[in-house]
Amino acid sequence: MHSFSEKDIPSDWRELLGDYLQSSAWSALKNNLQSALDQGSDLIRPAPEDFFKALQLTPVNSVQVVILGQDPYHSPGLAQGLAFSIPANIPTNSRAFPSSLRNISKALVLEQFGALPNGDLHDWAKQGVLLLNTALSVKLGEAGSHANLGWKSLIDRLIYALALHKKNLVWMLWGGHAQSKLALISDASEHLILQSSHPSGLGVYKTDRPFLEPGGQKSCGHFSKTNEWLVQQGETPIQWISCASKDLFS
Repeated sequence: MHSFSEKDIPSDWRELLGDYLQSSAWSALKNNLQSALDQGSDLIRPAPEDFFKALQLTPVNSVQVVILGQDPYHSPGLAQGLAFSIPANIPTNSRAFPSSLRNISKALVLEQFGALPNGDLHDWAKQGVLLLNTALSVKLGEAGSHANLGWKSLIDRLIYALALHKKNLVWMLWGGHAQSKLALISDASEHLILQSSHPSGLGVYKTDRPFLEPGGQKSCGHFSKTNEWLVQQGETPIQWISCASKDLFS
């Protein structure tokens, strides 16, 4: 049985969080989550050892881009601990492949990067794209079921501290939930903040800043704008589609 503690968080991120880990909010999250785990960790997604995978794969010093999701996929076999990412063995044409990822792939094609070969985004994380959900666990089959366990206090502190600690980050805020975190990004003038509707389902076309334009002929351009910004800051642009994948599908 997994025993949840601050040691699950990588040391560099613990340092960034500072005195939060001595707060009552952290104690409440820890107790609530441990109680949920004790009731049946097999019903929780992702696996407890993957709750902080986004932080494990993307150290503080390597973060260049932040993409905020909401909570992990609650369907069996999908959640990996990375926002939007799913295992590579799920076919892109299957019903299990999430609509968000389909639309992300469409945007990448429209921006001339190519299509995602699969839904596994580990390579993005390793390049400095922090794929962070705003709740890091969920009960199997129940979307949003862990939203009230206390994850908000942790993720809000993390976003605030990261924006304060690092300048010139790109923040991709897709949908109202992600955009509600905008106030936490201190001195926003020193960051590139990109906002659009959420890429899932029909919502992709909604609002005055759609992720994809109706008709699917144009995207919000976030992936291109991100790389242009990174180059302007003297940083390495993100390979949204790996060279190996391009070769495989060319």
